[in-house]
Order: sequence, then C-alpha cells, then structure tokens
Amino acid sequence: MKIRNLVWLIGGSFSLLAQASDEVRLDHFTMESVDVPSPWQVIQLNKKVPPTRYRVTRWDNVLAIEATAERSMSLLARPVEVDLNRTPVLCWRWRVDAPLVKADMATKGGDDYAARVYVSFAMPESALNFATRIKLKLARSIYGDAVPDAAINYVWDNRYPVGTRKPNAYTDRTRMIVAESGAANAGKWVVARHDVQKDMVTEFGSEQARLVQLSVASDTDNTGERAHAGFADFQFVKKDAMCFAN
Repeated sequence: MKIRNLVWLIGGSFSLLAQASDEVRLDHFTMESVDVPSPWQVIQLNKKVPPTRYRVTRWDNVLAIEATAERSMSLLARPVEVDLNRTPVLCWRWRVDAPLVKADMATKGGDDYAARVYVSFAMPESALNFATRIKLKLARSIYGDAVPDAAINYVWDNRYPVGTRKPNAYTDRTRMIVAESGAANAGKWVVARHDVQKDMVTEFGSEQARLVQLSVASDTDNTGERAHAGFADFQFVKKDAMCFAN
C-alpha cells in the first residue's frame, strides 16, 4: 500500500454536528492568507516527496484554497463530524487550470490528479470482514493508527468520463469517483454535488460508517506534471436541498 494514498485522521476535538441546521458549512475564510487557518492542516505523507503548496486567496471573487503542485503531493485536511442521515450531500466549488496529461487512475504510476476531494470514514468492526480487519491491522502496524477504515476520492480526471468508479490503484479501501473530467470546464469555478452517504453504501456496503475527515489535494508526484487548482465553499446539505441556496 502506498503511503500517500492513506487518508490520515487529524487529531483534535473540533467537530461540526448537523443537529439543528439543514446545512453544515465547513470553511469560513474571511481574508487571504499565506497559511490555511486551523482546523485545516497540511499533511506531508512522504517526506521524500515535495509538498503541494496551499494558501487562501481570492480567485475570481471566490475566497478559496489555492493548491499548486509541482512534482509534489501533500494533503490539506481537516477533521469533520457530520450527521449524514440528516445532511448526506456534500457540495463544493472547484477549478483547475487544466487537467493532467499523463495521469491514469488505472495504474499506480498514473495515480495523480489536478484536484481531489477526499472523504474518509470509520466503520464499526461488524462492517469489516476478517480479511479486511487483517489488512487494516497490517497497514496500521506499518503506518500507524491513522489509516482509515475506508475512503472515497472525488477527482477531476483527465481521461475517464464523469461517473467512472474504480478502486484506487494501491488499495481497495479507497474508491475513486470521477466528478469532473477533461478540459471543458477548466479555467472556471464548477459546482460539485455528491451524496456521500449513498456513495459510501454503494462502494462499501455500509450504512453505519462515520465520516471523520475531509481533505483536498492536487498531486503530481508520479507524472512529474504541474497542476493549479482551487477549492471553496464546502458544505453538507439535506438530500433535497440546493447547494449554496443562500
């Protein structure tokens, strides 16, 4: 299992509970900054690989996370606790200057993306079969307790059509879903909307999974390319609610 594909859990007690609202907003950036404010944190999974650079900036009048990757990989992650029974749909805005050229999610050497949004989960032991528990125990003996039980990556791909679903090239505990593809929408902000709870059940068959972390990334360490991406306005909403209604 390649360490950079492990979605790590960040320590801390910060949580957002969707108990009294029809939406849960995850970022409230108020100004441009060289550093992305807490609870976001850069996680450099492989010290031998240069980290992707992240900052908060105003981009086409959108206050957003800007990611610049040059033969690099790191996550920008934050802990999240959301009641997916109440607000199962994740909305966000993202953009890329261009999709990557040489990437191919079907291969380990092509596992790069101009933009990714990760959601990772903890699952009850009863939802993990014996073989999976052994695999996770082995992975945690190598990489630590931060290895998630399961993760989904929504990616801006370069070749596969929107809606494509594949296991990650390194581990079937991470599933890849193509949310945008190609260059048709490059250079502009695009709204994304995905039913995280439904995708979790489809990919892993569990209705008991607990969302624990949200991460973004732009990574090009395998292909050696350059990527420039933006992420903004993450929020969870009810199944029948509009994204960004207010």
